[in-house]
Amino acid sequence: MSDALAALRTGGKPALAAALGRIESAPEAPETIALLDAAYGAARAHVVGMTGPPGVGKSSLVGALIPLWRTSGRTVGVVAVDPSSRQSGGALLGDRTRLATDPTDDGVFVRSMAARDRLGGLAALTMPAMTLMRALYDIVVVETVGVGQSETEIAALADSVVLCVQPGSGDSLQFMKAGVVEIPHLVVVTKSDMGAVARRARADVEGALSLSAAQDGWTAEVMSVSTVKRDGLDVLIETLDRRRQFLAEADRLSARRHAQAEAWLATALTERFGREGARKAGAVTLAAGESPFGRFAKIIAALAPT
Repeated sequence: MSDALAALRTGGKPALAAALGRIESAPEAPETIALLDAAYGAARAHVVGMTGPPGVGKSSLVGALIPLWRTSGRTVGVVAVDPSSRQSGGALLGDRTRLATDPTDDGVFVRSMAARDRLGGLAALTMPAMTLMRALYDIVVVETVGVGQSETEIAALADSVVLCVQPGSGDSLQFMKAGVVEIPHLVVVTKSDMGAVARRARADVEGALSLSAAQDGWTAEVMSVSTVKRDGLDVLIETLDRRRQFLAEADRLSARRHAQAEAWLATALTERFGREGARKAGAVTLAAGESPFGRFAKIIAALAPT
């Protein structure tokens, strides 16, 4: 473990906030790359992607899960990606008023990011931020702006993807039409206290999932929760724990994260140099355990004009 990463583990929330600020302000600085390389090699968290249409109750669900994770002794980091202000470019919900946490609890950290012009539901710096927090916490939740045909990047970031569907809003029908049936590992019908309409939404989703194939041996599961009544939350946590155990078997987690790192590197190069510039970099592959951030820095040094 690097000295910088060790200092973050003992420095608490202020140290992590400062480190994330440096990642945003100087993403290609040598000290930033060194920290991300160290964090990439020290991953410990289960990364849960929480996605679904705006207003479906993602933040309420995350807010209800955090105390349960903390009661079990697990630390939690949250990267919340929000819509952007047209004036400032910042996150519209950057204060995270919907996600109430104990500010004195060093075992919980929430960071908001603005999606800006990204269509995939994630901010450009979500991967670096997640990687850093993944080395510091037991659970990292990445909450996205939404999900749809062009908003599927969360599948290239999280270990486990949770899609939230709201009863009576047409979400379940959109889920079947929008081509996102292969994205989630868990589908959560929120607001199960709505009764018959919630049961209908769950049946619709189960019908859609019955047409999809298992992902690497994992069959997507559907469940209902109510954050108001606190129903179904324990089952959701148990299912996520079972999913984590599944990933730990047969080297599935390492393979998934390696593919995600290569995909992030390819995207980062395209955004940095354009399609033609990225083509000059040749085939983008990583050796087993190689950090995409250090590799990115090396390619930048080779391609950037002197």
